[in-house]
Amino acid sequence: MQQTRSGLGYGAGAYLLWGLFPLYWPLLEPAGTVEILAERMAFSLVVMVVVLPFTGGYAGVRRILADRRQFGLLAAAAFVVTFNWGTYIYAVNSGHVVESSLGYFINPLLTIMLGVFVLHERLRRLQWIAVGIGAAAVVVITVDYGRPPWIALILAVSFALYGFFKKQAAAGAADSMLVETAVLFPFALATIIVIGARGDLVFGTRWSTSVLLAGTGLITVIPLLMFAAGTRRLPLSVVGLLQYLAPVVQFAIGVGVRHEHLPAAEWVGFVLVWIALVVLTFDGLRSQRATARLAQSAEAVAA
Repeated sequence: MQQTRSGLGYGAGAYLLWGLFPLYWPLLEPAGTVEILAERMAFSLVVMVVVLPFTGGYAGVRRILADRRQFGLLAAAAFVVTFNWGTYIYAVNSGHVVESSLGYFINPLLTIMLGVFVLHERLRRLQWIAVGIGAAAVVVITVDYGRPPWIALILAVSFALYGFFKKQAAAGAADSMLVETAVLFPFALATIIVIGARGDLVFGTRWSTSVLLAGTGLITVIPLLMFAAGTRRLPLSVVGLLQYLAPVVQFAIGVGVRHEHLPAAEWVGFVLVWIALVVLTFDGLRSQRATARLAQSAEAVAA
């Protein structure tokens, strides 16, 4: 019970912090999206170098570097998450917090489709229904926008691919994070140098903004480590339910704090997505209970 309670604290804390990110990025202005992204990459590596000795040392990192396949998957994950981070920062600082929350709402549906088309998994009927409802939601919002909701789709696709590469790599959270940020560091450093050479670098011009820019490393790493601690203590079904905390908080910030306008058609789209997620969650919980019953029956027969 104590382990489950602490797991809920870690997991909920991680997703709540991710949900609160839209309140942080505007504080970094006048730094632009590219500078914020580059410094987030660079300072995340600095934080991981400091933190890793306290989370098991560098043995896991050395194993990743010695395994070409594992390293390649994490390198792919690093470049994919760059698109995710950059798009998210741009979305928040350009007044598209609600659309960014939509991306993370539909992410589980795209993760399912990756399983179908890449891993050749078979979906249950309710999973197909959930995917169909989610697709209908995207169509409704596309018609209302007059274009596809690109920000939401880029966020959803990039995060689904990131999760896919990370799952295939099967590396520890801290170890993989250090490798990913190390892969990105040369590109981040080159970007910072170029921005500085143009005279547009905000970091170093005002101490308060510089501290907040350096803090992007901490706010990237802390929820990741909390998430890793939570997933070790909780059933997968509970983790699956917790993942909706972040986009719910983002949506609330977009509508309640940033006062973003949400037309009726977009409300319809969001409601459809939420219905799809309810169907998906119900199916997942039902499947888990069925699996648990089969396991108990097998144990009873064996006994």
